[in-house]
Amino acid sequence: MHDHHPIHRWHQMVTARDPRGLDTLLADDAVFHSPVVHTPQRGKAITGLYLRAAFEVFFVGEFRYVREIIGSHDALLEFETTMDGVAVNGVDLIRWNDAGQITDFKVMVRPLKGIQAVHQRMGEMLARMKPPAA
Repeated sequence: MHDHHPIHRWHQMVTARDPRGLDTLLADDAVFHSPVVHTPQRGKAITGLYLRAAFEVFFVGEFRYVREIIGSHDALLEFETTMDGVAVNGVDLIRWNDAGQITDFKVMVRPLKGIQAVHQRMGEMLARMKPPAA
């Protein structure tokens, strides 16, 4: 993988625990699929919001990717972490366009206790990040 490959860039941000490259990494029409929100979140702004929250919730402590499968425009990255003493195992399914920008990001989490921990932590983080309604 070369330095401009979207998965290499993603790994650099996760390792640095720094989401600053998201705006250039995400396509304008990016879609985010949360493990705890039923409907897909469409657009760069909302996808970026969810991924920035993930930097605060997931990419702390013992988070690590343990396996990856990478194709020409798709990747599956399996991860493990612990939240509030609960073991969390999941996958990031990532698709990108010919320009190397992420167009689709889906997070799937197991087991049920892990999903519950993610739901609580992400809910708290998103509530702090979203601007109050006018």
